[in-house]
Amino acid sequence: MEFRYLGNSGFKISEIIFGNWLTHASQVENDIAAASVRAALDAGITTFDTADAYANTAAEVVLGDALKGERRASIEIFTKVYWPTGPRGHNDTGLSRKHILESIDGSLQRLGTDYVDLYQAHRYDVETPLEETMQAFADVVRAGKALYIGVSEWNAEQLRAGHALAKDLGIQLISNQPQYSLLWRVIEEEVVPASRELGISQIVWSPVAQGVLSGKYKPGAELPAGSRATDKKGGENTIKGFMRDEVLTAVQQLQPIADELDLTMAQLSLAWVLHNDNVAGAIVGASRPEQVTSNVAASGVKLDTDVVERIEAAVGAVAETDPAKTVSPTTRPA
Repeated sequence: MEFRYLGNSGFKISEIIFGNWLTHASQVENDIAAASVRAALDAGITTFDTADAYANTAAEVVLGDALKGERRASIEIFTKVYWPTGPRGHNDTGLSRKHILESIDGSLQRLGTDYVDLYQAHRYDVETPLEETMQAFADVVRAGKALYIGVSEWNAEQLRAGHALAKDLGIQLISNQPQYSLLWRVIEEEVVPASRELGISQIVWSPVAQGVLSGKYKPGAELPAGSRATDKKGGENTIKGFMRDEVLTAVQQLQPIADELDLTMAQLSLAWVLHNDNVAGAIVGASRPEQVTSNVAASGVKLDTDVVERIEAAVGAVAETDPAKTVSPTTRPA
């Protein structure tokens, strides 16, 4: 496993990060989830990402239980706040001071830790003044409940405003967590240049495009049994945007490139994401422990310029690149 600095800080994370969105406490049984966390630790992953909204807080409980007994200083735990939790009351959502300060205490209790290494705004809250949000985050850091602050899916303008306030308040906003893959490249035009300017790293989710870049979905073919595309608990909704024949056909052109490098298509896709020097880590999930072990093999893979060009030729035409697709809800969800 290789490690990278997160933003303009001295804080290092594993470049492959274990995440439990759509898995823990929702799509897989707790014993399998715990085995997947153990596989991640055995493979050298030290960084774990979750959120209070995943499985309506239950995912944090599963992750906390799975990490019991680990030396706290040797692992990095990330969580997030914004989406509705609990009974979804009028203050059970957003980035108000009330919700942030109550949510961090709930997350720490569920995770079984005194602090999280990174506390992230899961989206931008258009209904709360940014000054209020950043002051609440500053208070969380000063209370020792989080070491650093990050955000998720903020656009370039929001990143600049949040970073300026964080600097004034004496805290470090060091990361953004966007969707990023060979098929979803909307951060490249605006978010990445702004982040480089500000000293903010990307922690990317869905680097294998919900499994589409693994190559298991063939154009015109029957969907594999037990795959995310057949999951009625939420998986099929998250993947349907990529399940077009022109996309699936283009993805199959990655197979010979992966074969030449002795990589799986998923490993190739992860290596491509990590080739971007603004990416500090790629989040991978798992419904089986062996998936974690396989994904970790992408760490440290270096792609030559000609390989990157061949990958671009294969799938560049079907990738989404519109920077306007980096959006947060126009009203606070409830």
